[in-house]
Amino acid sequence: MPLGITMNLLNSMPEYNLFGIDDQDYKKAKVVVIPIPYDSTSTYKVGSREGPRAIIEASRSLEPYNEEIDGYVRDIGIYTTEELQPDFDSPKKTVERISREVSILMDDNKIPILLGGEHTIAVGAVKAFSERDDDFSVLHFDAHADSRDELFGTKYCHACVMARIREMCGSCYSVGVRSIDEDSAKKYSKSILYMKDMENMSPKEIADAIIKNTKKKIYMTVDFDVIDPSEMPSTGTPEPGGMKFRDIKEIIRIVMKKKELIGADFNELCPIQQAHAPNVLAAKLIYFTLASAFFR
Repeated sequence: MPLGITMNLLNSMPEYNLFGIDDQDYKKAKVVVIPIPYDSTSTYKVGSREGPRAIIEASRSLEPYNEEIDGYVRDIGIYTTEELQPDFDSPKKTVERISREVSILMDDNKIPILLGGEHTIAVGAVKAFSERDDDFSVLHFDAHADSRDELFGTKYCHACVMARIREMCGSCYSVGVRSIDEDSAKKYSKSILYMKDMENMSPKEIADAIIKNTKKKIYMTVDFDVIDPSEMPSTGTPEPGGMKFRDIKEIIRIVMKKKELIGADFNELCPIQQAHAPNVLAAKLIYFTLASAFFR
């Protein structure tokens, strides 16, 4: 090709951002996505720092049109930032860095969507919200209670996420839990919908329980291990007997008819080489969450 001539590819790859949006515009965006490749406190299998990239790559293969909403999810206005560099000095400093970034988005009237990485990133996001307003609930989907006060010498560990969040937000509701330490069970069971109880409940009944136990404004934090390992094997701490994708999708759809989503994070995807389906599942859950929240 002669120098100075630019070739226009007929079949170029989608842009590298969530859902492969080719004309993203920060000023016009309603939702801003922050990828955070961080997993410094993982306690079993490491690798969730690769989760944000795997989600973004999988999302670029999704059909932009969605038949359920008869529209395009990208029309919400979605902007993906560059990856946020964690502070490897300490988990607490990483939380503070995330909180500052989320605060900037709030100043710009954007809805933050964080892609982990480990679940600790949720603490930073909730910190930013709690410093401005206490009139919201944290809706927590997870196989684990994540409510230990401290683990391995730090209070900012992925197993301590909900302990820190409950200190900042007085309205929290956990769904899908099937692994919890004894102290946490004694302290927090009234605000937990255990998987053992959900087994005999329909998605509508689960959604109704969430609606009853949360405020109008919702910050949602999702650990992908809430989904059964048969559908989501790519997590650092898998737990058998979990939720099904179809059910969690329906639950979120019903809940978002009644609630206002002010922010969310999606965490703990630990990609397995050559296993692409879990990455697509993760991207699709985010896709349907945004569709449910912003297409009424």
